[in-house]
Amino acid sequence: MTYRVLIVCTGNICRSPMGEVVLRDHLAQEGIDDVEVASAGVSTEETGNPIDRRARAVLAEFGHEAPAGHRAHRATADELRNADIVLAMTTGHAHALRSMMTELGEDPAKIHLWREFDGTLDVAEGGAFGSGGVLADAASETSRSSNFYHSGGEFDVPDPWYGDDDGFYDTYKVVDDGAKGLVEFIDSKR
Repeated sequence: MTYRVLIVCTGNICRSPMGEVVLRDHLAQEGIDDVEVASAGVSTEETGNPIDRRARAVLAEFGHEAPAGHRAHRATADELRNADIVLAMTTGHAHALRSMMTELGEDPAKIHLWREFDGTLDVAEGGAFGSGGVLADAASETSRSSNFYHSGGEFDVPDPWYGDDDGFYDTYKVVDDGAKGLVEFIDSKR
C-alpha cells in the first residue's frame, strides 16, 4: 500500500516544493519506493506559477532536480483526504490546514509540523494539535503562531521569499534535516 505525504506552505513555490524534491530524493536513496510525495499551498496567490528560480538554483546546487512541470496550487480536498501525513511548513500553515481539514470532516491528527522531524520538536503521535503536540493547548493559538507570510515563529521553516538568496540556503538546511528525519518516520509507518 502506498503511503502519501503532502507538504504545504503558503503559495507552493518555495518551501513546500523544496521539501517535496528533497524528501523524494532521500526516500529514493534509501530504496523506499512505495511513498508518494506531493506539495501544495494554503493560498491561491501563486496558482500556476513554477517553483521559484532561487529555490530551483539551490536545489540544483545540492544535486536535486526540481520537476520542470511544477505548477503551484492550493491543497485540494482530495489531496487532504488521501494524505497519510500533512506537513505544515509553519504553525500558521498548520492552523490554516486544521480549518481546511475540519471543513472536510477530516481528522486534523495527520497534520504535523516539518520541524518535528529535524530535531527541533518531538514528533507528536497525535499530530501538531493532538496530545503532546506543540499546538495542542489554547495558548499556542496566538503565542506560537506565525501568519502565512512571515515565518518568525520558532517552529517554522524559514521563509526565504523576502530576503536575499542566502535565505534559500537557510531554508534548504532545515528542509534537508527534516527530510532525513521524515525518512525514518515514514519507514516506521509503512
